[in-house]
Amino acid sequence: MTVAKEQALRAVRTVSRTVGRLTAGSRMTPGFLIVGAQRCGTTSLFKTLSQHPGVLPPAYHKGVHYFDMDYQRGMSWYLGHFPTTAKGEAVREQLGVRGITGESSPFYMFHPLAGQRITEDLPGVKLLVLLRDPVERAYSAHSHELARGYETESSFERALELEGERTAGERERMTADPTYLSYHLQHNAYLARGRYIEQLERLETLVGRERLHVIDSDDFFADPRPAFDAVCDFLELPRRADIAFGKHNSRSRSPMSAELRARLEEHFAPYDERLATWWGRVPSWRR
Repeated sequence: MTVAKEQALRAVRTVSRTVGRLTAGSRMTPGFLIVGAQRCGTTSLFKTLSQHPGVLPPAYHKGVHYFDMDYQRGMSWYLGHFPTTAKGEAVREQLGVRGITGESSPFYMFHPLAGQRITEDLPGVKLLVLLRDPVERAYSAHSHELARGYETESSFERALELEGERTAGERERMTADPTYLSYHLQHNAYLARGRYIEQLERLETLVGRERLHVIDSDDFFADPRPAFDAVCDFLELPRRADIAFGKHNSRSRSPMSAELRARLEEHFAPYDERLATWWGRVPSWRR
C-alpha cells in the first residue's frame, strides 16, 4: 500500500469513528470477543465467523483493542466501531435470530486489566479462546514480531533468554498505572503467553466458566466443521453449511532445533497438565 493510500484510508477511518462515536447509542453491543491466544488462529476464526449471516463484524479491522490499548477513549468510541442495532434487527427478519457483533483482539486474554474491564463494560459478553501448542505459538510469535519490527533479536533462543529481564515488573506497572502500555509484555512475552491455564483461570474468576468457550486450534484446522458448529452453538447462532474454511495470517519459518523444543516442552509440561485438568480434555499437542 502506498503512503498516499494509507493516509487516505486513515482519514476515512477517522471520519467513520467520529460518526460512530456520535451515534454510539444506536450501535450494537458486542456479543462475543475472541480474546486470544495470539498466534493461535484468531484471525482465521474471525474471518470464518464473519461469513455467517448472523455475525456483523466491526468496520475496517477485526480487532478494536479497546480493552487493552485504547480504554481511555471511552465506551462511546468503542461502540462507534460496530454496526447499528437496526442492522442487527434486519438479521432477525432473515434468520429468525437477532444478529450479533464482536471483535478479535488476542491481547485481551493476557493483558492484566482487560478481563476486569470487559466484565464491567460488557457483562453478558461471551469469550472465545483458541489454544495451540505453546512451543509452536512462542516460535510463531517471535517470527511475527520480528517481521513487524517489534523484536530486535533475530535469534529465538536469545529472545527467550531476555524475556524475564524485559518483562520484569511490567504487569505490576500496568496495574498501578492503567494508562501505562508495556511494549515488552505485548510483543516479547513468548513463554508467559503460552502458560494458558494462568490466563484461563483468571478469566473464569471474572466472567464464569459458562461464558468461556475454548477451541483447540489444531483440531479446528484439521477438522473445522465440528469445531465451528460448536462455536455457533455457543453463540446461539444457527449452524450453516455454506461456510468456507481457511488458514489466515500464517508465517513460514525454519525448523526449531530438537534440543530447544525439548526444553520448551519441559517448561510447559506442568502448565499443560493443569490445563488438561481444567479443560477436561488432553490438548492436541500432548496426545
